[in-house]
Amino acid sequence: MSTVTLGPSGTYSHRAARAVSDGEVSFRESVTSIVEAVASGDADRGVVPIENSIEGSVTETLDALADYDVAVTQEVVTPIKHALLAQREDFDVVASHPQALAQCRGFLDDAYPDVHQEAVASTATGVERAREDAAVAAIAHPDNADDEPGEGALRVLAEDVQDRTSNATRFFAIAGPDERSEAGGKSTFVVYPNANYPGLLLELLEPFAERDVNLTRVESRPSGERLGDYCFHLDVEGGLYEDRTQEALAVVRDLCENGWVRELGSYDVKTVVS
Repeated sequence: MSTVTLGPSGTYSHRAARAVSDGEVSFRESVTSIVEAVASGDADRGVVPIENSIEGSVTETLDALADYDVAVTQEVVTPIKHALLAQREDFDVVASHPQALAQCRGFLDDAYPDVHQEAVASTATGVERAREDAAVAAIAHPDNADDEPGEGALRVLAEDVQDRTSNATRFFAIAGPDERSEAGGKSTFVVYPNANYPGLLLELLEPFAERDVNLTRVESRPSGERLGDYCFHLDVEGGLYEDRTQEALAVVRDLCENGWVRELGSYDVKTVVS
């Protein structure tokens, strides 16, 4: 079974994908291309980041889930443990993914205030830059350090350099729409009301509160149709197999009679600690 995620090898996305894949893991350069590959049937599974506990939601993922018909089959939570990797103690540049740099901002400002921070496509790309150039350090998982010394070998200069020990990222494992399930402890929906009036968001959320369904995430994203028009992404603690969830959704569908509601499915959560 083929699984696609963000590359190159060694990213946190790759680590999450390996935890849920029972087959080959290959790489794409963007979240949108991953979701598109799964929606078109070019890949059986995809693993995409949805939210970081410090930097918030990944907007490209939200938009892709609104644009393509796929199912969420599992949530994978992985603690983020960043290390500073370099060939030598002195360097002029530290390279990593923009979110990784932001997650280590306090450490870098305190320990290396004069070092230039370079945003690259992934933490693994930063590692590649550091292996190619001794004047460049990387922020990435400590497993990216090399076991043996040699040309371009990286060593860990500092571990746990993230500003908060609670730093973690949620990933969604996605599959084709025919694998959508009603079984699981959580569910995700994308709601497009195609309307705008006072109290609309309250009306969309009240049916869940009235039935004791806890909302764990609410996000708004521009619909792309017109300025001020939005889609809403909802995560709830409740499976689609539950009457209370279905009853709340029925009310939401009625409110969205001029728009649409997409059920991405119900799923359980897996935590990857290594």
